[in-house]
Amino acid sequence: MKIREMQDEIIRLKKEKDICVIAHSYQAREIIEIADYTGDSFQLSVMAGEATQKTVIMCGVRFMAETVKILSPDKTVYLANPAAGCPMAEQFDRELILGIKQASPNYTIVAYVNTTAELKTVCDVCVTSSSAVKIVNSLPGKDILFIPDCNLGDYVAKQVPDKNIKLLRGGCHVHEAVIAADVESARAAYPGALLLVHPECTPDVVAQADFVGSTSAIMEYAQNSDHRDFIIGTEMSIVENLQYKCPNKRFYPLSKELICPDMKLTTLADVLNCVKGDGGEEITLDDETIAAARVSINRMIELG
Repeated sequence: MKIREMQDEIIRLKKEKDICVIAHSYQAREIIEIADYTGDSFQLSVMAGEATQKTVIMCGVRFMAETVKILSPDKTVYLANPAAGCPMAEQFDRELILGIKQASPNYTIVAYVNTTAELKTVCDVCVTSSSAVKIVNSLPGKDILFIPDCNLGDYVAKQVPDKNIKLLRGGCHVHEAVIAADVESARAAYPGALLLVHPECTPDVVAQADFVGSTSAIMEYAQNSDHRDFIIGTEMSIVENLQYKCPNKRFYPLSKELICPDMKLTTLADVLNCVKGDGGEEITLDDETIAAARVSINRMIELG
């Protein structure tokens, strides 16, 4: 079956079965083309909740599908490829954070939304990469434990110097792979291009950027800028997606290492099998987990 035929069949079946397909911006182009909504992880969760369909298929990774379920517990939520996880989201467990919380009760536990549902249940507030600085700055307490990404946490700490921000050694292995030498090489190869990077990159890479922001913020900046050439310091799919959106501009990856294997697991065939009812995994969370995890997300919505 050809790609266009598969896409047409997905579109037909999702209409017939009243299914909403959502895709993270890191997904392949052929998946984005058939998705009802695309965007960042939390943005997708909100969109899924507003959709009229009662069934949602997430083309992304597991924590994203869990967040959809937390925000829309009455909906049936599927992860298109059950093997698609996120090492950053899964690197700390509930017991570790509970232990730190008990040892340091004055600390507010701030969790990047890129965490498991289980971990969210023991955190005080969630943040996205775009809302982290604002939310941390607005918290009443001075002592903050920021998890799991120490690079994003370092970026926030520099923007909010009056807070005492404690970090654990964790983060995104994809963004972590980029080094300062990659910036030097990219700037030499593409002189005059603006460097746009995600705050999950290491501090020495972030320090050299012309713009630092979430995936959506990077895309918005590039689309609205009068500049023509851009070096993109986040997952390589964004280079391709921006090239489609802005064919008169030029986009270059900061590093060939910026490929997320978990995001690349989901294929168009996975989506087709899921809408057929022959694939994917239904995401189930018990009521207690949903209620506890929702507390930190509600506070994020309130403060963000």
